[in-house]
Amino acid sequence: MQLVQNKQKAAAHKRNFGEWIFDALVIAVCVLIFLSIVYPLYFVIIASVSNSTLVSIGQVTIFPKDISFFGYSEIFKDTRIWTGYGNTILYTVLGTAVNLLFTLPAAYVLSRPEFRARRFLMFAFVLTLFFGGGLIPTYLLMKDLHMINTMWVFILPFSVNVYNLIIARSFFESSIPKELYEAAAMDGCSHFKYFFSVVMPLSKAIVSVIGLYYLVAHWNDFFTGLIYIRSNNLQPLQIVLRDILLSNQVFSQGAGAGGAAGGYAQQYADQVKYGVIIVSTLPILLVYPFIQKYFDKGVMIGSVKG
Repeated sequence: MQLVQNKQKAAAHKRNFGEWIFDALVIAVCVLIFLSIVYPLYFVIIASVSNSTLVSIGQVTIFPKDISFFGYSEIFKDTRIWTGYGNTILYTVLGTAVNLLFTLPAAYVLSRPEFRARRFLMFAFVLTLFFGGGLIPTYLLMKDLHMINTMWVFILPFSVNVYNLIIARSFFESSIPKELYEAAAMDGCSHFKYFFSVVMPLSKAIVSVIGLYYLVAHWNDFFTGLIYIRSNNLQPLQIVLRDILLSNQVFSQGAGAGGAAGGYAQQYADQVKYGVIIVSTLPILLVYPFIQKYFDKGVMIGSVKG
């Protein structure tokens, strides 16, 4: 009897040829998807240190050729890059803090069943997803609020993203037990104290996910600077990057000005462009691994109830 059971277990664990083929195909597809995502980033890295002439004729594919760090040296000497970096970091940090300050309390209030106006307010929020005032009315509004050509236009006007608000509200409704507030209320805890002392410590996942969404949006925002900012000292990094990529004129002084030096700078123009891409995206790439565990958990927020 024991021998028969062992044979049955061995047969159950034995994999047939079709299963091996299926696993091999799945692994091959995953590897191809991985390479299709990673290779463009890798190519930008090797192109940023390779001769732009060799890059343009397709000689640089796997390994860098004629390695030179001219692009990075010029980037770090360009004051526009550092000014844009400082502005973008400031707008991102303050903007994300303001976004979380408005989004999380609003989501909590809209998740409370005893708040009678929550359905009407939620309808008003969702309505903005389908209908907007348009660019010209928005510009006139920013002008009347005296936010044109100021740093506050990056931070205050777009404090709440309705999509993120819905995600946070769904999290509070499905993941925070109602019994917690009942127990806290019996001890005399107000909604404010309950929100900051109980809800927020239990909401690290949603705070990290929404914070990441807002952070990336602020870091990549160039449209706001393009429309509302006129002063070069207030331009974010993305506008500086856009100017460099479109104009093909890396610097207004130094190596980029006329003569033999101008020809040298033109030869390595693509090197500078690729270098700017790396410099502008590196901070986001460094931040993401630290909140990946919360991001993976937050992807499923509100999708399962029970």
